[in-house]
Amino acid sequence: MKKILGQFVSIKDRNIFSAEVTVAHGKVISIQKKEHNCSNYILPGFVDAHIHIESSMLVPSEFARLAVLHGTVATVSDPHEIANVLGAEGVQFMIDNGKKVPFKFHFGAPSCVPATSFETAGATIDSDGIKALLASPDIYYLAEMMNYPGVLYNDPEVLRKIAWAKHYNKPVDGHAPGLRGEEAKKYCAAGITTDHECFTLEEAKEKLDLGMKVIIREGSAAKNFEALIPLLSEHFDRMMFCSDDKHPDDLILGHINQLCARAVAKGIDVFKVLQAACINPVEHYNMEVGLLREGDAADFIVVEDLLDFKVLQSYINGELVSDNGTSQIAAVPFGTPNNFMVQPKTVTDFYLRATKDSIRVIEALDGALITGEFKAKNLVENGNLVSNTATDVLKMAVVNRYGDQPPAIGFIKNFGLKEGAIASSVAHDSHNIIVVGSSDEELCRAVNLIIENKGGICAIGPDGQQSLPLPVAGIMSDRDGWQTGRLYQEIDSVAKSLGCSLKAPFMTLSFMALLVIPDLKLSDKGLFSGSKFEFVDLQIG
Repeated sequence: MKKILGQFVSIKDRNIFSAEVTVAHGKVISIQKKEHNCSNYILPGFVDAHIHIESSMLVPSEFARLAVLHGTVATVSDPHEIANVLGAEGVQFMIDNGKKVPFKFHFGAPSCVPATSFETAGATIDSDGIKALLASPDIYYLAEMMNYPGVLYNDPEVLRKIAWAKHYNKPVDGHAPGLRGEEAKKYCAAGITTDHECFTLEEAKEKLDLGMKVIIREGSAAKNFEALIPLLSEHFDRMMFCSDDKHPDDLILGHINQLCARAVAKGIDVFKVLQAACINPVEHYNMEVGLLREGDAADFIVVEDLLDFKVLQSYINGELVSDNGTSQIAAVPFGTPNNFMVQPKTVTDFYLRATKDSIRVIEALDGALITGEFKAKNLVENGNLVSNTATDVLKMAVVNRYGDQPPAIGFIKNFGLKEGAIASSVAHDSHNIIVVGSSDEELCRAVNLIIENKGGICAIGPDGQQSLPLPVAGIMSDRDGWQTGRLYQEIDSVAKSLGCSLKAPFMTLSFMALLVIPDLKLSDKGLFSGSKFEFVDLQIG
């Protein structure tokens, strides 16, 4: 039996009082008002309402060891990334690994595997596969329905997936960036309950008015907190916080606690902030997470104050899982399933003959998943289209990792590399190899290093190369979270030393193959317009 003293934060009652919380057998036995001198605050643990654990480059057990340091006790986790590599086998790997540690992962059934028919993935999960997943008590919801055109145009397979979620009484997550008006109305009416992709205040307000719940996202690449936070004061009962994609170096520094601190600093009522961070996800997704009531599972945290939310202790099922900055969760062994079938490339594989005077160029936007498009004069050497470092129009490629096919070639602006190349097999959603570089030779070197490691990220420069192998499905590390975070920081620094000015070069790179986010992206099959939802020509007159 444990007795924890502190200032008890009763979120829905909007009350704080001096109390003693008694915990036994994993449950909250009693909450008694009691005068004492302890000034720390006791409150329910934080919940990330939408995250791809794989994007931390950590397996679930290692993610948990870091997340609890920041008061996160549970996540709503879409295993979409590993599912696109390994299918249902990958989903089961995540569930099994997550069960090995005291942390409350709530996995969903990935709704879009493959994400589109315009790229090569490693697996397929059809509506029958979705039915089998949703029937499991380990699956809590149908994960983000990115195929919003399929919803709008009544694709039978898409509608069957949504119907199975309704059959099992499990919520359906949305994913419809920029969708407005009648199309947003139809999307919501199909049974979509949330959206974490809103990037303007007006869009989020419209979706709230339609009855959807809006999740404020602040990840390592996509950052919508500043745009959407003004809505929280009025709509706190239908909003949540999420990171979506959190790289390991960022996870070392903080998690949902940081968003709470930022919201309170803007003058938003602390009880409203905490309802979004702690209560709403648990209730919406029917999570098996205690809300600090008598009889609940003892999932709660102790923080120093309600301004910075410095976490002193985290408890899950009554077990102390972090204590004054030290994780109490032990590392556990795990396997390294993989699906890397491609052979090394040659420099000539990256050659592309010039046939016209101009090219379409992807415009990467720092801190956003959406991209722009513009026309540029091409640079030609020996008849071959090449990178133009002077104008920052760099050659990029996506290489099919599941078989031997010619690389797809494109060009991109705002990566700023003056020399070298950076590459990654973390490339949403199919996780083929994506690379940007200053020359064809450097592109080839970087891609072959990823192939040699059977997955990872790397930076190639004149002074050598740096890589972080990701042998678990080609997207996650087999190291602990701290080692992975340090290696990631080192490679990030190398990328910036080569001239990259982006805040998160590898996170931004990973989304340049994400076809379901407008506008111009590159898959292993070619240049693709997310707004037109069709392939477009690279070379134009």
